Amino acid sequence: MQELEAITTAPDFWTDQQQAQQVLQELNRYRQEIQAVETLEKQLADSGELLELALMEADTEVVAEVARGVKELATAVDRLELRTLLKGEFDHSNAYLSIHPGAGGTESQDWASMLLRMYTRWAERQNYKVDLIELIPGDEAGIKSATLFIQGENAYGNLRSEKGVHRLVRISPFDASGRRHTSFTSVDVTPEFNDEFAIEIRPEELKIDTYRAGGAGGQHVNKTDSAVRITHLPTGIVVACQNERSQFQNKDTAMRLLKAKLAEVYRKEQQAKLEQIKGEQMEIAWGSQIRSYIFCPYTMVKDHRTEVETGNLQAVMDGEIDPFIEAFLRSPFNKG
Repeated sequence: MQELEAITTAPDFWTDQQQAQQVLQELNRYRQEIQAVETLEKQLADSGELLELALMEADTEVVAEVARGVKELATAVDRLELRTLLKGEFDHSNAYLSIHPGAGGTESQDWASMLLRMYTRWAERQNYKVDLIELIPGDEAGIKSATLFIQGENAYGNLRSEKGVHRLVRISPFDASGRRHTSFTSVDVTPEFNDEFAIEIRPEELKIDTYRAGGAGGQHVNKTDSAVRITHLPTGIVVACQNERSQFQNKDTAMRLLKAKLAEVYRKEQQAKLEQIKGEQMEIAWGSQIRSYIFCPYTMVKDHRTEVETGNLQAVMDGEIDPFIEAFLRSPFNKG
């Protein structure tokens, strides 16, 4: 590994500095993974030696201490194993997460805002940086759409398990008759692509609109048309950004999001062509919904792909979705 690093850092080896930087980052990631394994091996060996001494001296307190340490080691090994399951080309990338309510008006829009809160809480638990780059409030409550930019190691690899339709069953707070409603909201997750991923966008392919950023009203409403919405005419993809201070910054952020979405479309097209050449039918990973959140007549969250479920609904809505993510990574649905 030292020889490889010496070669890749030689000044005349790379003509493309971006490519060199990418390789060095990957090399550093592999080094960290190797060091993590070596550290766990040493801790396990030390625990074995300590246990032998404790048994020889019949020291029950030390035996109990070793048992606690081994339990912590098992947890660390489990986390390390999950890292190895992040095998996709872009799993280590940052992620854009977009939320769009389905049909159902205020009820679905409120459900979309609940999911926005859930993913924000989850990202904060992971010590990820979270930026709300686009938010369109609902007419009465909730949101019509929202996009988060989540930055951190393996952000996309973890969040791609959330791509799909999420179903809510509850007694609607917006129904005076107290009837039970079912609502659907879609979640889309796209990796942030590096600048060297060539995506050509011609100016005539874009429709750029500006509008005033801000919420439903009050002192925080922007008085200028700083928010930007970009429509890519050939594909119909629409992106928007309103959280930056200037129209130029919002346009720059929206263009990065558009390039990421176009790169994802290109990647899927190439994969579909490859499967067609192979003569294989692409497997449908999930149906109309990937997960159900039931508030009434009982409380349960169930993932329909992995069959993982929990009755602790409030914890899930507070961002504790790791069991669902981990089960997905260990499942056949984890195609990378």
